[in-house]
Amino acid sequence: MATPTQSFVLPALFQFPGGKNLLFKGKGNAKVTAVQATQSLLLRLLASIPPGKLRFTFIDPVGLGQNVAPFMALADYDEQLVTARAWSDPRHVEQRLADLTEHLETVIQKYLRHEYATIEEYNEKAGEIAEPYRMLVVFDFPANFSEETARRLVSIVQNGPRCGVYTIVLLDPDRPLPYGFSLADLEQACTVIAWEDGHFVWEEDDFRDVALELDAPPPMDLFTRIIRAVGERAKEANRVEVPFERIIPPREQWWQERSLHGLSVPLGPAGARKVQNLTLGSGTSQHALVGGKTGSGKSTLLHVLITTLALQYSPDEVQVYLVDFKKGVEFKPYATYALPHARVVAIESEREFGLSVLQGLDAELKRRGDLFRAAGVDHIADYRTRSGQPLPRILLIVDEFQEFFTEDDPIASQAAQVLDRLVRQGRAFGVHVLLGSQTLAGSYSLARSTIDQMAVRIALQCSEADSRLILADDNPAARLLSRPGEAIYNDANGLVEGNHPFQVAWLADEQREKYLQEIAALAAERQYRPPQPQIVFEGNAPAEVEKNRPLADLLAAPLFRTAGEEAGGRAPRRVTAWLGEPIAIADPTAAFFRRQSGSNLLIVGQNDESALGMMSVALISLAAQQQDARFYVLDFGAVDAPYAGMWDTLADMLPQAVQVGRRRQLSDFIGELASEVQQRSENEQPGTPSCYLFLYGLQRARDLRQEEMGFGGFSSFGEEPAAPNPAQQFTTILREGPDLGIHTILWCDTVTNLNRSLDRRALRECAMRVVFQMSAEDSANLIDSPVASKLGPYRALFYDEEEGRLEKFRPYGLPSAAWLEQVKAGFAGRQG
Repeated sequence: MATPTQSFVLPALFQFPGGKNLLFKGKGNAKVTAVQATQSLLLRLLASIPPGKLRFTFIDPVGLGQNVAPFMALADYDEQLVTARAWSDPRHVEQRLADLTEHLETVIQKYLRHEYATIEEYNEKAGEIAEPYRMLVVFDFPANFSEETARRLVSIVQNGPRCGVYTIVLLDPDRPLPYGFSLADLEQACTVIAWEDGHFVWEEDDFRDVALELDAPPPMDLFTRIIRAVGERAKEANRVEVPFERIIPPREQWWQERSLHGLSVPLGPAGARKVQNLTLGSGTSQHALVGGKTGSGKSTLLHVLITTLALQYSPDEVQVYLVDFKKGVEFKPYATYALPHARVVAIESEREFGLSVLQGLDAELKRRGDLFRAAGVDHIADYRTRSGQPLPRILLIVDEFQEFFTEDDPIASQAAQVLDRLVRQGRAFGVHVLLGSQTLAGSYSLARSTIDQMAVRIALQCSEADSRLILADDNPAARLLSRPGEAIYNDANGLVEGNHPFQVAWLADEQREKYLQEIAALAAERQYRPPQPQIVFEGNAPAEVEKNRPLADLLAAPLFRTAGEEAGGRAPRRVTAWLGEPIAIADPTAAFFRRQSGSNLLIVGQNDESALGMMSVALISLAAQQQDARFYVLDFGAVDAPYAGMWDTLADMLPQAVQVGRRRQLSDFIGELASEVQQRSENEQPGTPSCYLFLYGLQRARDLRQEEMGFGGFSSFGEEPAAPNPAQQFTTILREGPDLGIHTILWCDTVTNLNRSLDRRALRECAMRVVFQMSAEDSANLIDSPVASKLGPYRALFYDEEEGRLEKFRPYGLPSAAWLEQVKAGFAGRQG
C-alpha cells in the first residue's frame, strides 16, 4: 500500500543583511509577478529597518518609474530615500552606478579597511554616524546598459553586500546582453529565481524541485500608510547629532595646547574611531576654504571650530577675527560673552568694514615682518623661541566672503589684493585665513590663483558644480553627502586622493553659550586682560554711544577740555561732535566744528529717531568740552512720539545754559542769535563762548521757509532791513555765524522740504552733511555722489566738503536712560 504524500508550506526568505543579492529572470506575465514580488520585498525591508537607514536607487529604463511608483512618495519627505527619482536615461544610469561605486570605495578604504569585516561591525562602533543600507533595484536589465555600465553593475553586486549595498536585478531574457558581458558573473553573487515551465524556480540545489510562490504587495491603502509613516520618521531620523563633548579636551586640559608649530582643532568623528582635525600651520596646510549650501551645517562647523579652538588654546596662543557678511547674528555670542580670543567680531558686516579688517591684518603682517627682521628670524616659531615673547597665531574667518566682490569697485580690488597677500605671506607670520561660502559659482569670487594657495578644503552638502569648485575640477565627491554636518576634509588642494569624510560634531546654541561663559570665567580666573578691547560691529542695529571711548574719557575727566587736548597742553582749534561708529576699524565718526565759514552740520533723511540720537550725542559731546558754551534747541518733533521730551531731559542734566523751545520760541531764539552775530561782527573779541543752534525738524518750521523772506538772497549787516524776519535772520546765522563761533546743527526729513527753507547759497554754508537713504538724484545734489541710494537700515553717510571726505557709518541710536544718568552724575561731579 503506497504512503500518502504530505505537503506543507515554508516561507522563502531573503536574508538581509548578510545574504546575497537577488536576480529574477522572467518575461511577460512572469515579469509582472517578479515586479510585484520586488515591491513586496522592498516594502517589508522598509518597514523592518529603522527609518532613514535604507535608501533606494531605482533603475527603470522601460517602465520610466512606473514599476516603483508607490515608493516615489518617499521623496516628499527626503529625496535621498529614493535618490530623488527613478532613473532611465543611459547617462543617468551610468552616473548612479558611478555614485554607488564611489560610495563602495569610501566604505572599503576609509571605514572598513582591515579592521571590520562588514558594515554591521563598523556601524556597531560608529554609533550616530552609522552608514545606512543602500538597495539598488534594476528593472528590465540590460535595457539602456552599456558594456561599461554592466561591468559597474557586476562590481557593485560582488562588493556591495559587505559594504551594506544590496542589489535586486530583474532580467529580461529576450534582450541581448552587452558585448563581452557574462551573465555568470552576475549570477555568481546572486540568489537566482527564474521562470521555468510556467512557474518560478529557486535555482539552488536544495530548492530547485520545490514550488515557489512569490509574495504580492499588500492593498494600496496599507502600502500608502507604511510609506507615509516611514517617510515622516525618516525625515526626523536624518538628523545626526554627535555630542560636542566627544571631541573636546577635559576641563583640566583647557588652554594647555601651544600654537608654536601650528593649530590642530578637532571638528568631529571620521569613521568609528578617528577624529578629524583642522590642521593649519603645517606644510602646505596654512589656509582653508569651506563651502556648503544652506542647511548643510556650515554655521555649526564654524561654531565648533571657534569654540573648540577657544577651549584648547589660550588667547596668548591664538586670536580670531570673525567677519560675517550673512544676514543673521551667527557670531553675536562671541561679542555678547566677550570671547577673549576674538579681536574683531562683525555681525551682518559691510564690505567697507571687512576691508578695514583685512587692512588691519595687512598692517599686522608688516609689523611682524619688522619684528622678525630685528630678531634675525623668518618664522613665527623661531621668533617665539628666540625672543620668548608670546606672539599669538591669527585666524581670520570670513563667512560669505564673496560679498567682497559683488561690485566692481575699489573695495573689491583692494580686498582681492590684501587677501592674496595674506594667503601668500601669512604662513611665516602665523596668519591663517578661512573663507566660507554657500557657493563659489558666479562671477563674484576671489581670483582662482588665490584660492589655489588654500590647500585645506572642507566641503559640506553641495551641488556637483560647487563640489568641483570647492575641491577640484575632477572631484565631485561632495555631491554624494547626504545629511547636514556630513563633510569632506581635504588637505591636498582638493585632489581626490585627499578626501577624508567626517561628521561635524553637534553644538547647540545653549551649549555653546554655556562654554563661552566658562571660557570667560577661565579668563577672569587667570586674570587675562586683552591687549586691546574687542572690536564689535553690529550691522543690524544702531551704534551704541556707550562704546565711544574718547567721549567716555571726556565725560570722566574732572575738568572741561576739548577732545585731543592733553592736560596742561594747547587745545585743538576744533570741537568734536560724535555722530556714530564708522563702517571700518577706525575712530568714531565725528563732525569737527571750527571758527570758519561753512562749519554747520546738516542732517537729511526720513529717520527722525536716528537724527535725534545723533543730535543728542552731539549736544552732550559739545557740552563735555566747553564749559561756557550756550545751546539753543528748537524742537519741531512730533509731540506724541515715544521719545518726545528728550531735549528737555538733556537740558536738565547739562551744566551749561540750554534753552529749549518750539514754534512760539522760534522768533525769539533766531532773533537773539542774529543779534549775537551782529554784535560779534561789529566788535570782534577773541575767546567769546561758542553758541550752538540745534534745529530738529526743519520741515515743520514754516516761519523759516524762503517764501517768508519776501525776497531772495542774504541780508548784510550795515544795511537797514525794512523788517527782519526769522527766515532772513536764519540764513544770516548760517552764513556769518561759524566765523564768530555760532554754529547750527539741523535736521530735515527730505531734500524737497529742505529746498523750501534753504536755497543753494544757504546750503553751501553747511559744509558738513549727514544723509540717510534717499534717491540717487537727491544724493548727488547733497554729497556729489549717488551712493546714498544704496544705503540700508542703520546706515548713513557723513560728508565733509572741506576735507573731501565721504564716510559710511552707523548713526547713534537714542541714548539709554542708564547712560544718561551716568552722564548727569559725571557733570554734577565736575561742577562740584
